[in-house]
Amino acid sequence: MSTIKANTLLHSDGTTTTQPSIPALDKRMAKAWLSMNGTGTVAINDSYNISSITDGGTGWYQANLTTAMSNTNFSVALSIGYDGSVHNDDHMLGVKERMSDRTTSVVKVLCNLNTNGGSYTDNADVLMYNLIVFGA
Repeated sequence: MSTIKANTLLHSDGTTTTQPSIPALDKRMAKAWLSMNGTGTVAINDSYNISSITDGGTGWYQANLTTAMSNTNFSVALSIGYDGSVHNDDHMLGVKERMSDRTTSVVKVLCNLNTNGGSYTDNADVLMYNLIVFGA
């Protein structure tokens, strides 16, 4: 890996230029993302800035960030994917974050299930969890 260090960047004609945008430092860019298998043996399918996942029980998972966020005021986008055969007659509420467990290096998520018109209190493992983290 090479490192380039410079105090000033110049155009080829010698005029100064603006500092380049560094995506890893830009708040508009995802700081972490995860695609994981949530059934059977849980596993990371692909990820960025996720060191590991922890299975906390049915429907509960913890994503451990490789590089911590600077504070706990980050935003998390979550989604799930399931094949329809696992919970054929049920309605998925989706995934929600457990805010009481949020730290700068951990995001915990839960998937709830509505079984046969009941309340959304039953936890459920689903085929795929997707998580994206934005912030500083």
